[in-house]
Amino acid sequence: MVDPEEQPPPSGGPGSDARKGSASEQALELTVQRLAPGYETPTDAQFRSWVQAAAPGVAGELTIRIVAETESRDLNRRYRGLDRPTNVLSFPLDAPPGVPMEVLGDLVICAPLVHREARDQGKSTESHWAHLVVHGVLHLLGHDHAQPEDARRMEALETRILTRLGYGDPYEVPQ
Repeated sequence: MVDPEEQPPPSGGPGSDARKGSASEQALELTVQRLAPGYETPTDAQFRSWVQAAAPGVAGELTIRIVAETESRDLNRRYRGLDRPTNVLSFPLDAPPGVPMEVLGDLVICAPLVHREARDQGKSTESHWAHLVVHGVLHLLGHDHAQPEDARRMEALETRILTRLGYGDPYEVPQ
């Protein structure tokens, strides 16, 4: 697991030296696929800034696929066994040992849920997009929230990153 505020592990695994380097050596190659017509989405520059805030110095390919509820539901059912759409899915690349990591992975974000959740939670749509991108990238770097202690660490990290970006605590319930 890689903490964006700490050094990566010395070898192998997500965030290892194979994906870390100076901007001149390596770069983030970001592809954004917009497949949910009718929903306003962030710019590529916004997506890039959120990814880089969650994974500073990490290089490689990342695809963010913005989808409607049908595709989100299909993928969530196929990969997580849950027959409902979800806001973000993370698909890291698990390269074989010794193979340099040149692909960070893929994020699939459900635009209708982003908009609905932002409205229901009383937050701006932009801040919710930022949160879900940061959350998804942290999963790609090996973070998880399956256990309570892991969830506390991951949520605290998300909050620090989003606060530095100028957004509020994503877990704070508006009054």
